[in-house]
Amino acid sequence: MMERFGIPLISGTIFGTGLALGGMTDPARVRGFLDLFGAWDPTLAFVMGGAVILMAIAWQVQKRMATPVFAEGFSLPDRSDLTPNLIGGSALFGVGWGIAGLCPGPGIAALVIDPVAAGIFALAMLAGMAIAGLFD
Repeated sequence: MMERFGIPLISGTIFGTGLALGGMTDPARVRGFLDLFGAWDPTLAFVMGGAVILMAIAWQVQKRMATPVFAEGFSLPDRSDLTPNLIGGSALFGVGWGIAGLCPGPGIAALVIDPVAAGIFALAMLAGMAIAGLFD
C-alpha cells in the first residue's frame, strides 16, 4: 500500500514544494525567463541547472542498480520513442508554457497558491489532454 500511494504522494509533495520554492509556479517569472530579448529573468536557469545536475547524478546511480527500489524494473526511454506526435506535442507544450507561464507540474502546484488562475490552467490542460486522446 505504501509503495502504491505513499511513495508517489511523498515524491509529488517534495516535487511541488521544490517548484514553489524555486519560483516555477509564478507565471510572470516563467514568462520573464522565456523573454530572451526583453526583460530576461535568469533565476529559473539556476532551478533548471540544479535539476540537470541532480538528474545527471541520478543517471549514474541508476546505472549501478539492478532494479529500482519501488518497482520491478526500470522503464527508460530510448531513441525509438521520438515520433512526429511526440515532437509536435513538445512544440505545442512549449508554446502553451510560454503563453500561460505554467506547465503541468507547476500548474498543479500553483493550485495551492492561486487556485483561481491555476484552476483555469488545469481545466484547459485537462481539456487539451482529452482532445489529444481523441487523436491518439
